[in-house]
Amino acid sequence: MAENKLSFRALQLANQQRTAYGLRYNDFTRYRKHCANRTHRLRSTLKMTHGKGREFKKLPPLTTDNIKDGHLELLLFESERAWAYSQDLITQSLQPANEDQAGSLRHSATGRFRRAVHWSTQLLSHCQSLYAASRLSAEGLIQITIYTLILNGRFLRNRDNFEDAVIQLSVARHLLDELADRAATSRDQALATVFADEIGPEIRYCAHELGREKAYDVDAIAAELSEKHRGEIVEGCDALIQKFRLEGDVAGKGEGRKKLGTLMWEGQPVPVRNPELVDVLLRVQEAEAKITQSREPARVESASDKGGRKGKSGGHGSKKGVAAYDAILLALSDAEEVARKLVEAQQSSGSSSTSAAGTRDIHFVHAYIVYQLLSRRIQRDLLLVSALLTSHRPQASAKPKKEHVDARLYPAVVKLLDTVIQSLTQMRNLSIIDESPDLASAVEARLTFTKARRCSYLAQCYVAVKKYAEALSLIQLATIYLRETRSTLSIFSEDPGSSTYYPLTPSDLDALESTITQDGLTIKNEWFAYNGGSIDADNKTYKKPLFFDIALNYVQLDMDRLQERAGKAPAPAVVPVQPVQPAPARSRLEEVARPQTPEPQAPARGGLSSLLEGWWGRK
Repeated sequence: MAENKLSFRALQLANQQRTAYGLRYNDFTRYRKHCANRTHRLRSTLKMTHGKGREFKKLPPLTTDNIKDGHLELLLFESERAWAYSQDLITQSLQPANEDQAGSLRHSATGRFRRAVHWSTQLLSHCQSLYAASRLSAEGLIQITIYTLILNGRFLRNRDNFEDAVIQLSVARHLLDELADRAATSRDQALATVFADEIGPEIRYCAHELGREKAYDVDAIAAELSEKHRGEIVEGCDALIQKFRLEGDVAGKGEGRKKLGTLMWEGQPVPVRNPELVDVLLRVQEAEAKITQSREPARVESASDKGGRKGKSGGHGSKKGVAAYDAILLALSDAEEVARKLVEAQQSSGSSSTSAAGTRDIHFVHAYIVYQLLSRRIQRDLLLVSALLTSHRPQASAKPKKEHVDARLYPAVVKLLDTVIQSLTQMRNLSIIDESPDLASAVEARLTFTKARRCSYLAQCYVAVKKYAEALSLIQLATIYLRETRSTLSIFSEDPGSSTYYPLTPSDLDALESTITQDGLTIKNEWFAYNGGSIDADNKTYKKPLFFDIALNYVQLDMDRLQERAGKAPAPAVVPVQPVQPAPARSRLEEVARPQTPEPQAPARGGLSSLLEGWWGRK
């Protein structure tokens, strides 16, 4: 009996076909045509055709012994075909061009919807018989029961029978929660979550139409109604759930479960509510585990070989470590593509997010995946830079000599740093980065630091072609970028950024600053030795000035004394005889004798003073 056991999963099959053939963009016409083609192929494969021409061939009845997976799939696609046709007719009735035929279109849609319920009920009866014969698992029966309940609830809601509809949908929601809690894999959990998110708004709408006070609390409504009516709606519901739990425990012990680890962002989990995303994120998780395992021995090897020109060691700088990132980058690229398609589908359909209230939507998940992709790409590029610089590191010697490196080294490093700058710029523009000011500042600091490193290496490229003016300009620009980095990091007591993909410490800033200062001084010396620090002068036409010619501008040099001490006395200098030149003739005005100016005489004295002076012989 175990060999004849069927593995039919109604919800999984329906979700795969809806996603792949048009319902992601609400294209019911395309999905209906696909279901019609699929039913024709299944009938031909199962030999369930009614003959050719006018000859009618009655089909043998289906029994529990001869039924196969194909028969169940046929009934499921018949139900999906009728349901898609009803939704297509409802969409056509809402168009202004079909306003005159709206009533007939809605009537036809109701008939097709009733046909879909008929096919799903027939499928449920076959599955119940198979379950009773132990040919179908409890999980398979629960899935087809949920599928039938959802179709019945939606049909009743379209008929404005909100009371019965909310009961059917609430029981389906309870069974979906049970599937999500006891899911063996993360994909099964996401599958149950998708269908639960789809019927959540319908339960809220029915509760609102019934006038319930807390119509927004879908979980409480589903728990209340399912507790009362699940035994009436689903035959042997409690026993079925108990059997499903036992099967889940046995399957969990027999083989390892593919569980997706909890994705965290700023201390809160990131919800993954789509089976397609779960598949690609599981691959990402496996690739991350491989990188973690390969990083530990490589980190021990690189511990003895620390250093580098810029003081940046990106973990292990080996080529094997760089190649290990190819798998995770490929998986993250696939995850980003899937998330982007889900975002585009939601935007094109014009529908809002169907996730539960208070949870993060698919836009946030897409931004989170892009952040992870860019961070891993930055980490890979930094490892490439470290590997290049390590492979061209000069050997240590007793005598310091000029470092000779490959001319292709610095342009390659600059190109890699350009890629890092591009990734950081894209990361800065993400919505989840804008929502966190601390994280935005951390990304800005790493962006300016990378620009400073790029300018430093680009200056070495200009030095190689003897363009010292451009090199000095880049060194000055690197100093400005480094100053901006220090200013940005000085705001925080500790770096808020993640240290896994781009570690940035004060020692890194100090090492880069010392390197930039040393490079600036070296470039100035080389420029002066090349053409004296001139921008236009050529090295061929430039003549280096002698030392004593330069010294004469600052020191009074006694050359005679130097010649005398050297034994080379200078010859006595001959004084030339100057010829006597006749005195120039004077003009007539100068020869005229002028009368001498009389000297001033003392005034005559009289009185007693002159008489006494005469007595004593004074005049």
